[in-house]
Amino acid sequence: METISDAAVLARFGYALSDATRAQVLMELAHGPNYPAALAEKLAVSRQSMSNHLACLRDCGLVQGVAEGRRTRYELAHPALAHALGDLLGLALLVDPDHATTA
Repeated sequence: METISDAAVLARFGYALSDATRAQVLMELAHGPNYPAALAEKLAVSRQSMSNHLACLRDCGLVQGVAEGRRTRYELAHPALAHALGDLLGLALLVDPDHATTA
C-alpha cells in the first residue's frame, strides 16, 4: 500500500466531505454498516448516484465494501472515523451566512 503525506490524507478527507451526500453517507455509516440500495433510498438519491459516491469514498480510503454473496455491505474503513466525524460535528464554527452552502 502506498504511503501518502498527512496533507494528502486531509485533502482526501476534505474532498469526501465537500459533497453533502457523501457527508451524509459517512454519517450513516458511522452508525453502522449498510447497503447501497438502502442508503440510496434513505438519502433520496438514485442507486447510480449512490454507487458513484461510494466509489469516491472508497477511493479516498474512508469506506470499504464487504462482499456478502451477491451483495456488498459498506462500512467505515476504520472505527476511529466514526469518532472523528462526531468530533467534527461538535466544533462550533462561525460561518458567513452568505457563504454557507445548504445540505
